[in-house]
Amino acid sequence: MTEQSKIRNFSIIAHIDHGKSTLADRLIQHTGGLTDREMSEQVLDNMDIEKERGITIKAQTVRLNYTAKNGETYELSLMDTPGHVDFAYEVSRSLAACEGALLIVDAAQGVEAQTLANVYQSIEYDHEILPVINKIDLPAADPDKVKAEIEDIIGLPADDAVLASAKAGIGIEDILEQIVTKIPPPGGDRDAPLKAMLVDSWYDPYLGVVILVRVIDGVLKKGQRVKFMQAGTEHLVDRVGCMRPKIEQLSELGPGEVGFITAQIKEVAQTAVGDTITTVKGPALEAVPGFKEVQPVVFCGLFPVDAADFEKLRESISKLRLNDASFSFEMETSAALGQGFRCGFLGLLHLEIIQERLTREYDLDLITTAPSVVYRIVQTDGTELFLHNPADMPEAVKIAEIEEPWINAVIYCPDEYLGSILKLCQDRRGIQKNLTYVGERAQVTYELPLNEVVFDFYDRLKSISRGYASFDYEQIGLRTGHLVKMNVLVNSEPVDALSMIVHRDAAEGRGRHMCERLKDLIPRHLFKIPVQAAIGGKVVARETISAMRKDVTAKCYGGDISRKKKLLEKQKKGKAKMREYGNVAIPQEAFIAALKMGEE
Repeated sequence: MTEQSKIRNFSIIAHIDHGKSTLADRLIQHTGGLTDREMSEQVLDNMDIEKERGITIKAQTVRLNYTAKNGETYELSLMDTPGHVDFAYEVSRSLAACEGALLIVDAAQGVEAQTLANVYQSIEYDHEILPVINKIDLPAADPDKVKAEIEDIIGLPADDAVLASAKAGIGIEDILEQIVTKIPPPGGDRDAPLKAMLVDSWYDPYLGVVILVRVIDGVLKKGQRVKFMQAGTEHLVDRVGCMRPKIEQLSELGPGEVGFITAQIKEVAQTAVGDTITTVKGPALEAVPGFKEVQPVVFCGLFPVDAADFEKLRESISKLRLNDASFSFEMETSAALGQGFRCGFLGLLHLEIIQERLTREYDLDLITTAPSVVYRIVQTDGTELFLHNPADMPEAVKIAEIEEPWINAVIYCPDEYLGSILKLCQDRRGIQKNLTYVGERAQVTYELPLNEVVFDFYDRLKSISRGYASFDYEQIGLRTGHLVKMNVLVNSEPVDALSMIVHRDAAEGRGRHMCERLKDLIPRHLFKIPVQAAIGGKVVARETISAMRKDVTAKCYGGDISRKKKLLEKQKKGKAKMREYGNVAIPQEAFIAALKMGEE
């Protein structure tokens, strides 16, 4: 049982790759959370895929004890958060459980787009923010310039920002001292009715559902009957504890403490993130304001390469859903690909991660269809529908208007790449809102249709700027657009998995590009195959895959020409007949390659 005045809850926020997880490692090591033998790189990133890509996907917590210079021992709850824009939801949940944040800025890269997005979230929660300038041991480090950037762009005083290098272990003691002296202890009344916020939940094969909680008022003890206010369910708490980062069991959690409980819950679906936990006897009167419901942004179909794996895919997706509340799915059937699922994701990286986890952890071979966003369609009879899958779009005559989601994007880039980045945004139907300079770097604000960003915008941005541009976005609502559905026909048969919704002006270029790709990808048959892109009944692009030809005149040695002509005529008729009945087999690789359509 720790005194409330000795508790400090803080999270680490930063742009991708500025050293959050490494700093978390050093703090754990410095406070003796793990011995040197137990230490590994990125201790809190416990998925293989996190370690390999060097990114954090799930926010993790750990409780540390630190004896300060004044001789007092403090209990620190640290939350390591993801830096990537797709996982901003994880960040907001972690920040809600804290009173302060360490803002890590790379001494060579300076302030980037995601740094700003996370800082503004933190300011909304009224946090004490401590700037830390990391990687000062790099040859390109310029701490004074970065301090000036923090003051100019974010408006935080940076005179006493700690200069640190998490890798080399420089400045770790100073960071801990600042946490203890500057971050306020949590409030909360021990004698009030129990009120705890559900920050996160995940499925553990041995313990069932494990729930991460932050106690606001009252005390949470083992053996209590608790009620989830939003879900309306009751459970018996059978285990209370904290992560240090190894699991440690406790008898109770008091106000301001962050820890976990288990209560024999079998399904994560029963534990909505942001729910309030209170006791059944003498409950709290009002719930904690939860988090806004997470909305999937990008949708795509996932289909097993082998149709027999469908059940396995269903099970695997359900298991993954247990550990990732922001991922949604429903069943769908496609004429070309068979049975599969339509899945919703927070962004393209999220989609990639889920796909990779299904392939790795569950040994599945998958095909993903082209990613699309959610469109709102107003039909001529006045009804509305939300469209996730381009194949389900109603006929053009029934549509009064189509609305698509737009985003507000902030891009930071060095001056020399500005021209090509502006052109990229312009090509993607962007509307420029603002352009300012921060030192030698430009900050551009654009409004863009999400449909254009989802495809390969981020990859293009990185390649144009050689990796120096950083990008962050937020949704700003729906706007009416001149959108059409483009079908791809192979041998006059529509291929539903390749249909997409595009802007009318870009349709021809997109269609021509798709046809050219398919021409190279579909193997030749014994007859000619037309590949067409069509909008409604109008074909906007076409390529023809030429036929393979068997030499039927090979057995004619000399003799009359009419004999050869007769054989060739016969072959021609056979080919015409074949075209009528011939089936074109599109190999799976061709699908996958066509859907990865970039702009080479």
